[in-house]
Amino acid sequence: MADRPHLELSDYLPYLINRVGAAFVAGYEPRLAPHGLSIAMWRVLAALSTNGKQRQIDVAELTSIDVSTMSRLITRLVNLGLVTRTRSDTNNREVSVELSAKGRALVNRLIPRAREMEAMAVAGISAADLAITRETLRRMYANMAEKSADTEAHSPPPPLAKSG
Repeated sequence: MADRPHLELSDYLPYLINRVGAAFVAGYEPRLAPHGLSIAMWRVLAALSTNGKQRQIDVAELTSIDVSTMSRLITRLVNLGLVTRTRSDTNNREVSVELSAKGRALVNRLIPRAREMEAMAVAGISAADLAITRETLRRMYANMAEKSADTEAHSPPPPLAKSG
């Protein structure tokens, strides 16, 4: 029998990362649902809580959410009264967003729950190991983002549409 490629799923890093992420989502979504929030909306609120008023495009970058998806999320958050959206002070084509007072109050209530989940997940892991894990994950993300940007920069342009 010829050798065939083998992948041990339980040791495959993307699987392990996804598995942890899925467990966080499953545990935290029920805490968000009563407020009409999704995980992606929570990420936006958390990013605004930490970083203050931001251009919408910068929130997309901070949260790793696609720009067109971000626009829809911001609209929902504005409709919920959790975020305000205004034209940028420096560029009329740019949109800035920030937490409303209602959004700030909600984030302040939800952060302790998020921290509880994180504490549960990291129980028994040393502070030194957690620091290494966080730095490793940041480096892995940077590697993937670099590769993605490099691939886009060196991709051939899309074919032109045929006319007539």
